[in-house]
Amino acid sequence: MNEVSRGNRVSKTAAVSRFWRDDRLPFIEAREVHDGRTVCYARHFHETFSIGVITGGRSTYLNQAAREPVGAGAVVVMNPGDVHACNPIHDQPWSYRMLFVDTRWLASLQHELGLSVNQDYHPFARILTTEPGLYAAFNRFYDVLTAPESESLQKHSAAVTFFTQAQQHLNPSASPLREVNARLERAADFISDNCTRPLKLEDICQAAELSASYLIRAFKKRYGMTPHAWLVNRRVQFARAQLKRGHRIADVAHEAGFADQAHLQRAFKQLLAATPGHYQGQPQALARTGAGRWHNR
Repeated sequence: MNEVSRGNRVSKTAAVSRFWRDDRLPFIEAREVHDGRTVCYARHFHETFSIGVITGGRSTYLNQAAREPVGAGAVVVMNPGDVHACNPIHDQPWSYRMLFVDTRWLASLQHELGLSVNQDYHPFARILTTEPGLYAAFNRFYDVLTAPESESLQKHSAAVTFFTQAQQHLNPSASPLREVNARLERAADFISDNCTRPLKLEDICQAAELSASYLIRAFKKRYGMTPHAWLVNRRVQFARAQLKRGHRIADVAHEAGFADQAHLQRAFKQLLAATPGHYQGQPQALARTGAGRWHNR
């Protein structure tokens, strides 16, 4: 796979962490990390469906209540909203590749494959596998997706092929995986819908019709994080979307509800193991080509 940074070739050792995006395939984003010891994560979640492979070394994979050591050859899966983290074991080197996929696009594919349209997205029951066929298929698709010589049609076709295969391997459930607590769902939705403005605990309690003590206790048990941590995560996800659109980092910090750019910087790096600048890249150096864009660190 050729490595490019904004149209300029770089040495492999220089690219510790790289993001890839292509405006013509807005439903997918990729990231590759060559040394996972440099990019550690706090517990966080994505609005997208996420799937990745461990390409070298070992790490600890946390997803909801599950905690597993994983090594090269493992495929990890995160449904949208799953609280997770993946970090090195005793500072051992490890490397990985990740794909972040728009949930609506994946849900549409699921419906085409015969899953019920009464459920927008069918979450996957399997969050970890060492199936060699799926691991190899992921890497083949990743190489096609990020190769400068690949055409848009080729990439899009490869995406449909891979996620169709993933659908068969990962056994999506026919119904939501978690028992729904309507009031806790209401609290999470209220935080998400109002994440860019200052929120008080009483606001959330009133919206969810829950006492403060129950909300704090039950919310953490259900989602693996406090309401405040959920709020910060949602703000970071909002900021990520704005940065992807090319908005200025200082403006994004204000739009997302952070006190200032330094607060955004801290939260973004803690949850996504990348600075806002590294994620966005330098616009003036951008070379727009048919190959998509690499953003290197």
